[in-house]
Amino acid sequence: MYCQLTLNLRVKRKKRTPPRCLERLLVPNKQGECWSMDFMSDSSRNQRRFRTFNVIDDFNREALGIDIAVSLPAGRITRYLDKLAEYHGYPRKIRVDNGPEFTGNTFTNWAKTHGITIDYIQPGSPY
Repeated sequence: MYCQLTLNLRVKRKKRTPPRCLERLLVPNKQGECWSMDFMSDSSRNQRRFRTFNVIDDFNREALGIDIAVSLPAGRITRYLDKLAEYHGYPRKIRVDNGPEFTGNTFTNWAKTHGITIDYIQPGSPY
């Protein structure tokens, strides 16, 4: 019936993440060597959703910064990381998940210009 009336819906294919090499997580030897970043979301009392962008130093588990906003695109993330680097210096490696903010050209080009390697975690594994 749907085919006769041409009511077929377009099937959206799942976007595949590029394969990542399996590598054991290593503990950094000194402060500022590796940072981990991720997003969290919550809602305020009036049900307004907001997101937080958390940056943590892997050596001593120190929270370097938290940025809070309704929208956190990659351009804002790179500006915030530049502001953090003024105080802490740039890390050698950044550990992130496979989210669109971290796999896009804005973030990867920023990391290349500052000589930072991006270490993506395995999809589906938070560690």
